[in-house]
Amino acid sequence: MSTASKKRKFGDVAAPTKYYAVRAGHRPGVYLNWADCQENITGFKGASFKSFFSEQEARDFAAGRATSGASSASKPQGDKFYGVAVGRVPGVYEDWNDAAEQIKDVKGPKYKKFATRAEAEEFVRTGGKTSIKVTVREPTPKKVKRSVDSSSKEKTVTVYTDGSSRGNGKVGAIAGVGVYFGDNDPRNVSEPLKGEIQTNQRAELTAIQRALEIVPRSANIHIITDSNYAINCSTVWYVSWKRNNWTTSQNGPVLNKDLIMAIRALIDERDAKGAKTEMEWIKGHSADHGNEAADRLAVAGAFANRS
Repeated sequence: MSTASKKRKFGDVAAPTKYYAVRAGHRPGVYLNWADCQENITGFKGASFKSFFSEQEARDFAAGRATSGASSASKPQGDKFYGVAVGRVPGVYEDWNDAAEQIKDVKGPKYKKFATRAEAEEFVRTGGKTSIKVTVREPTPKKVKRSVDSSSKEKTVTVYTDGSSRGNGKVGAIAGVGVYFGDNDPRNVSEPLKGEIQTNQRAELTAIQRALEIVPRSANIHIITDSNYAINCSTVWYVSWKRNNWTTSQNGPVLNKDLIMAIRALIDERDAKGAKTEMEWIKGHSADHGNEAADRLAVAGAFANRS
């Protein structure tokens, strides 16, 4: 990873006001001025970058690690992300002033505000034609019945997915897949995970794949899962993995590539028919009826693996 220290030492007396971190760009790293940062993101589709007042937070962001965001120079107000699909430097911005600079005097700019980074990144990736939405739901203290906006009740199919692996990561592990549409719904799935690798992550991804297969491609689908991993693989991380020939930032092979590619193909098929895909994260074991039902189906599927 490139670092600005090659050009100027961090910690100098004349320390920069901001540190510019590039997570996805021509040369990911931390830079001491906007010009260097801009050079490494211009023309890079799906660029991910952010400015910080803290050197350590900038390094963490560039390396893909979580940051507290307390000293971010572009700290979002109420978690707002601005996707610029067509502009000077396409990308995701967390400060409107930064985003506005990228569309100023640009003919036919495409930009939009989102509540999540994943949505904004998808908007930029598709050139402003995104049809996939990612949301996060706060845990509820009691069981709730999932409701759908009346305007889309007839068009959107809501489904819960889950995966379970008994002895996950150990020899002899058994995994199952759970897909829940509703009580006694014939579309519900409870089945063993296929294949030799019986991990929880593969079960989670397979459950999403099964849901996408079952719901007609012409229908909008709203998938609710407690797996951040599965959502990120399907909506964010795959972009850089695909660009890097399915290798990680450590130059290793991407795990579960087959499932991720299958999920993306199904999403693309839905896109082609003008239907939308929404993925929503929910905290597991939070007394949500749908999530718990999907979990039970997945556990039952895992035990069926013994036969």
